[in-house]
Amino acid sequence: MAAGYSGTPLATKLGIKPSSTLLVVNDPGHFDEIVAPLPPGVARRKRASRGGVNVVVLFVRSRGELDRRIDVMTKAVFPDGGVWVAWPKRASGIPTDMTEDVIREVVLPMGLVDNKVCAIDETWSGLRVVWRRERR
Repeated sequence: MAAGYSGTPLATKLGIKPSSTLLVVNDPGHFDEIVAPLPPGVARRKRASRGGVNVVVLFVRSRGELDRRIDVMTKAVFPDGGVWVAWPKRASGIPTDMTEDVIREVVLPMGLVDNKVCAIDETWSGLRVVWRRERR
């Protein structure tokens, strides 16, 4: 159970609830370990399907990756799920051009808004984006 800095289990921080659907994209290789244990009945999806996912965790290292994937990921959580965009922290040593501001530049014009931020682990930060109420 990776708890980050708060002591709260990662699944709780990400809003993964019992019987919800979860899609993880570009897993850096250890997500299953740090998110365990998942709540009962969580269904893992292998692909995005329009409106069929409650929580997406999208790991990106560059704005280009975000630009290529965000549209499909946000359609997967329409109308009331959320996409966690995870990017390497500056201190991680992983080359990146990602920041919270870059994510906002991409998603705000799409009708999305960010509403939560969290530490995924020592390497990755996450910003949750959801559809604006008037777009649901």
